[in-house]
Amino acid sequence: MKMQFYPFDTHLKDTGFGYTLSLISGKYKMTVLYCLHLNNGPIRYNQLKRSIGSVSYKTLTNTLRELERDQLICRKEYPQVPPKVEYSLSKDGESLIPVLDAICFWGEEKLKS
Repeated sequence: MKMQFYPFDTHLKDTGFGYTLSLISGKYKMTVLYCLHLNNGPIRYNQLKRSIGSVSYKTLTNTLRELERDQLICRKEYPQVPPKVEYSLSKDGESLIPVLDAICFWGEEKLKS
């Protein structure tokens, strides 16, 4: 992959880095994406909440809405009572997993040293 360097007169937010950061910035976005990846398939809301732990219902709901809006996750709603909703990674969400893996590997290396 060819490295691209940005000119100094470009605002960081107008670069690929800025765009990517705008999609995954937030306290729980990367965590949600990684949980969906580790689950290897659709996951329901409460199961996702249990996996993450300390997130509030409102924060998780807002995070999921933002990720769905940005087309990083898919939300499938089943017409039944009680309502059943499942979340999974979209193709774009799956394409971010190597980036998250790199962050994870970096952290593991730093923990060892």
